Amino acid sequence: MTTRTTNRTTTGTTTGTTTLMDLHVPAAAGGAAGHVELRSDTFTLPTEPMLAAAVAAPLGDDVYGEDPTVARLEELAAALLGKDAACLVPSGTMANLTALLAQCPRGSKAIVGRESDIYVYEAGGASMCGGIVYEPLPNLPDGTIGLAGIEEALAVDRTDPQFALPALVSLETPQNRCGGLPLSLGYLAEVAALTRRYGVALHLDGARLFNAATALGVAPAEIARHADTVQICLSKGLCAPIGSVLAGDRATIAAARRMRKLLGGGMRQAGVIAACGIVALTEMTGRLAEDHENAARLARGLAGLPGVRLDPGPPLTNMVFFRIQDERYTTRSFIEAAGRLGVRVEELGHGRIRAVTHAGVPAEAVDRAVEVFGELLKPGGPGKLPLDTPEETAPDTPGEISAGTAGEIPAVTPGGSR
Repeated sequence: MTTRTTNRTTTGTTTGTTTLMDLHVPAAAGGAAGHVELRSDTFTLPTEPMLAAAVAAPLGDDVYGEDPTVARLEELAAALLGKDAACLVPSGTMANLTALLAQCPRGSKAIVGRESDIYVYEAGGASMCGGIVYEPLPNLPDGTIGLAGIEEALAVDRTDPQFALPALVSLETPQNRCGGLPLSLGYLAEVAALTRRYGVALHLDGARLFNAATALGVAPAEIARHADTVQICLSKGLCAPIGSVLAGDRATIAAARRMRKLLGGGMRQAGVIAACGIVALTEMTGRLAEDHENAARLARGLAGLPGVRLDPGPPLTNMVFFRIQDERYTTRSFIEAAGRLGVRVEELGHGRIRAVTHAGVPAEAVDRAVEVFGELLKPGGPGKLPLDTPEETAPDTPGEISAGTAGEIPAVTPGGSR
C-alpha cells in the first residue's frame, strides 16, 4: 500500500504540503458559479466523499494488476452489470474502442446506428486503429435500429470473398441523439437473439446505462445481460471526475485490457480514479431519478413558453430536446442570448437544442432557466433579428422528420458535448 501527499504551488505563497481535500470544489456545478449549466452532465464535479476516498485509497501499479482499489472497482462494476470481469479505462470512447478491437478482426464490420456516439463522436477510431468497417444503419425516432436492417447486414454470404464479414452489432442506451430515450428490454432481447443466430457479438454503449435503468425501473444487470460487452461512464451523471468501465466475459476483457495498453490507456496508481468511481457506483446511482424529475420539470416549463417545441417530446431520462420557432432568433443566436443571461445550453443536431439535468442543477436552477427562456421569448422581449441567414424551418408537427427518409433521424451536424 502506498500513502502520499499532494504538493501544490499557489501564486503568492510557498510550496506546501496539502491534500486533495484542500482543493476548492464548488458545491453545485449548475448554479454556485452564477450560471445554470445545462450543456451536459459531463460538467458534474466530484463530491466531497469522492475526494476523501481518493485521498485514502490504497494504491498499487495497475499495469501490473496490483492496484487494490482498481480491482475493487472492477469487481463492483462487473457484479452490478452481471458480468464476469471488467476493466477501468480513462474514457467512454476508449471503452467502446477496446470492445470493438477485442471482438472484431481486421477487415470485419461493426454494425452501428447512424446517430450513435460510436459512429458520430468517436473519430472513426475502430477504422483507424483496428481496420474495422463501420456499417451505419438508420436509427428510428425511438433510438432503435430496425430489426430487418440489422438482419440484412448480418446475412452476408460468408463464402464470398468480396464482403466484409459482420463481427459485432453495437447499440446505445439511452440513445443520446434520439432524445435520450432508453431502449426497451424486449428490443434488446430481439437484437441479442439475432446476434446469437448469426454468431456475432453484441456491444452495448451504456454511457448513461444507470439513467436507462432508472427510467425503465429495472436493475442495471437486466439491461446488460443481453449484451456480450457493455460500457458505463463514471464521469457523466455519476459525478466522478474521470473514467469508464468495460464489462464482459473474462476472455474478452483480457483482450480489451491488451487493447487498452496499445491505445495508451494503461494507468499506474489509478486507484485515485477508481476510488471516485466506487463512490459513483455506490452512492450516486440512486439519485438519478431526481435528475429525471428535473428534466420533466424543465420540459413542462418549456412547453408553456411561446415559440418552443419539444422534440421529440417529454423526456424519459435527464435530457430535454427542443426547437426555437421565433423569427427573432436562429438556434445559435438564442443559445448565445441565453448564455449572456446565465443559462448554458447547446445545439445537438441541426436546429435542435439539448438541455441536460444533473447533480449540479437543482430544481431552483431549472426554474431559473425557464424564467430566462421566457424572458427571451416573450412578445416584445430582448430578441434581435439575426444577422446571419435563417436556418431551415423545422416541422411544426412533433412526429415529423425534417430531412432524410421517413422514419429515420436526419443526418445532422453535431453542435455540442456528448
